[in-house]
Amino acid sequence: HIQANLEDDLVKEALKTGVDLRQYSKQVEAELQRIEQASIKDIKESQNIALLHNQITACDSILERMEGMLSGFQSDLSSISSEIQTLQHQSVSMNVRLKNRQAVRSHLSQLVDELVVPGVMITILESPVTEQEFLEQLHELNTKINFAKELSFRETLACSDIQDIVDRLKLKAVSKIREFILQKIYSFRKPMTNYQIPQNTLLKYFFYQFLLANERTVAKEIRDEYVDTMSKIYYSYFKSYSGRLLKVQYEEVADKDDLMGVEDTAKKFFSKPSLKSRNTIFTLGQRGAILSPAELEGPILVPHTAQRGDSRYPYETLFRSQHYALLDNSCREYLFLCDFFMVTGNSALDLFNCIMGKTLSMFMLQKSMSTYVSDCYDSIAIFLCIHIILRFRAITAKRTIPALDYWDAVLELLWPRFELILEMNIQSIRNTDPQKLGVLDTRPHYITRRYAEFSSAIVSINQTFPNERTNTLLGQLQVEVENFVLKMAAEFPSRRDQLIFLINNYDMLLSVLMERAADDSKEVESFQQLLLARTQEFIEEILSPPFGGMIAFVKEAEALMEKGQLDRLKNEERITQLVRGFSSTWKQSVESMSQDVMRSFTNFKNGTSIIQGALTQLIQYYHGFHKVLNQPTFRSLAVRSELINLHHLMVEVKKHKPNF
Repeated sequence: HIQANLEDDLVKEALKTGVDLRQYSKQVEAELQRIEQASIKDIKESQNIALLHNQITACDSILERMEGMLSGFQSDLSSISSEIQTLQHQSVSMNVRLKNRQAVRSHLSQLVDELVVPGVMITILESPVTEQEFLEQLHELNTKINFAKELSFRETLACSDIQDIVDRLKLKAVSKIREFILQKIYSFRKPMTNYQIPQNTLLKYFFYQFLLANERTVAKEIRDEYVDTMSKIYYSYFKSYSGRLLKVQYEEVADKDDLMGVEDTAKKFFSKPSLKSRNTIFTLGQRGAILSPAELEGPILVPHTAQRGDSRYPYETLFRSQHYALLDNSCREYLFLCDFFMVTGNSALDLFNCIMGKTLSMFMLQKSMSTYVSDCYDSIAIFLCIHIILRFRAITAKRTIPALDYWDAVLELLWPRFELILEMNIQSIRNTDPQKLGVLDTRPHYITRRYAEFSSAIVSINQTFPNERTNTLLGQLQVEVENFVLKMAAEFPSRRDQLIFLINNYDMLLSVLMERAADDSKEVESFQQLLLARTQEFIEEILSPPFGGMIAFVKEAEALMEKGQLDRLKNEERITQLVRGFSSTWKQSVESMSQDVMRSFTNFKNGTSIIQGALTQLIQYYHGFHKVLNQPTFRSLAVRSELINLHHLMVEVKKHKPNF
């Protein structure tokens, strides 16, 4: 069949390719031989093929057995995986149970620790309240009481097991603390007791806090007892202290005759025999030192010590001591109340007022202060008291003590009196009659000195806490003093004496004011201008007698030079007289003028300044005289050669300048 097919294919191929049939037959023959040989080779390998078949069959059986074994392994592994998952679930569950048990154990151990009352707590029954062991166990007891209260709200049954023991310990602790605190409070009542020491002792412990948390009735009892005791102690102390201070006050006080414009007679204040270290009513002196920080917050006066030393003090010193004692004690008391009784805000203010209210009312109503203020004419004392209060108020604010609102009430008492005294002084100067003030004298007037001392005192005090009303009244007082000085000057018959009086008074006013007030104050600037104007006028006045002719000629010539009419002054005889008169007399005139000036002015420095100003003005006039005679109109005059050289004149004039 294969051969037939091949033949057909070859025939077809031969027909298609056009190959010769004979050639085609040879090819078929060759192919048949090849196939024959292949078939013979296959028959020889048949045994090997059968052997191979057997081997393959054996391998199939082996592989089948291995497949069975692997299937068994797979089923075993799946069962192991499920067991591992089961173990994992069991492990997680055991871990959660362990954590829960640990948490419960922690809470239960804390609960047990808080509930158990240790035997060492018996110390509360046996030890004094100030012992460290008592304090430690009191803290522990307080913790257990608070814990038991907390558990009772949760209805924990275990707290009932310890409640009875805790209550008995609490009652014993409250009893011992109550007795201790009341003893301390009662010790305040002993005479000469420094109650700040037991107060500091009470602040060391938390006793009141314990009472307030556990026995409010006892806490209220202690608080009421403290308020009642301290209220009486402060009232008694300050009432006694104020009374004893009055015994060391100066016996001499200013009255209505001690006003600035009152004439200085034997009856008046400045002629009174003063006590030792007594300052006058218008002079600040050392009284202003009371406002320095060292004096202001210094130790208070001890009256019986001052009495033994026969010491006396001005009112402002007693006032400072009294009110600093009030300030210091009030601040300490307020802080103690806040710390010990644990109050703040309005509660602290109410408690403070319960203790200090009676004392503060006594201060406001005490007859000594109101009587002194209403009868006082010492405006510096009143002004110092005002500024003491202003500074104490600032100290109170700095210490953040809001309880002491007493200062404003005192200021309302002092300010009107100070303004009234100042107005009375202004009126007294306004009403002064110069003709009733004794003999005229060109030296500084005592009323002017009073004003200078008083004004410098008020200005220096007023710098720290400026007050516009005070400045206004000082301005009015200054105007009246200026008018008074002018009225007094008008009593002198000659203008020269008037100017000397004015310059002496203005110079004295400036000297006193500049010692205490600032150089740029309104008072200093005003009197500097007045002094400068009067000094310039006086220089013209003293130059006029010896050199008036030359001065008049220079002024007249300068005026005519501006108009171009200088020829009208061409008077050779007059000019010759002026030139020769100056050359012959100027040295004597300058010497006489210098001596006269130095005799006229009480302040040598001021006199020296006036002489220097006069000599400088003289040189300027003589320089002007030179310039006039150098004009073409006068160049032909022979007397020009007799003029003193200007540089030579300046050298000679310097020799006459006094040195002071």
